[in-house]
Amino acid sequence: MAKFSPLMALPIVVFASFVGLAVTGMYRDDPEALPSAREGQPAPAVELTEFVGKELFDDANLRDGEVKLVNYWASWCAPCRVEHPSLEALAQEGIKIYGVNYKDQQGNAASFLQELGDPYAAIGRDEKGRMALDWGVYGVPETYVVDGSGKIVLRFAGPITERVIETTLRPALDKARGN
Repeated sequence: MAKFSPLMALPIVVFASFVGLAVTGMYRDDPEALPSAREGQPAPAVELTEFVGKELFDDANLRDGEVKLVNYWASWCAPCRVEHPSLEALAQEGIKIYGVNYKDQQGNAASFLQELGDPYAAIGRDEKGRMALDWGVYGVPETYVVDGSGKIVLRFAGPITERVIETTLRPALDKARGN
């Protein structure tokens, strides 16, 4: 009779684990979405440096009773350029957007806003990316919907487009408003 070694079962266990992960991933609500541990929690502390010539925002702005967006962006980010017209449209609707300029050169960022427009109610600079780490940012652009008490309702990774506004942001904004 042949001996059975536990090592013989290892390939089967590894394969079954892979299949389990694949099946779990396929049945997520949105397989493309990155999960956020921050949704439903208070927004982390705002620790930004001044963006010369612009109003700086702080923790009090995030807890002012109004729904707002916090948008991480950079001048070197091509998708940030793509989403910019959508941010401009949201700002024109009266939605407050606070900008976090992420790991960028002040001059380049100022030129970006001068060329494309400034949709931000206030802006700060996260030169070393420390605040972004606290917020769970994977990369730019990323946008957060924050309710009036400073709680994160939604984190969206990627450029904001018209489709994203209608299918993702508006429902989150309504939820943040209590509608």
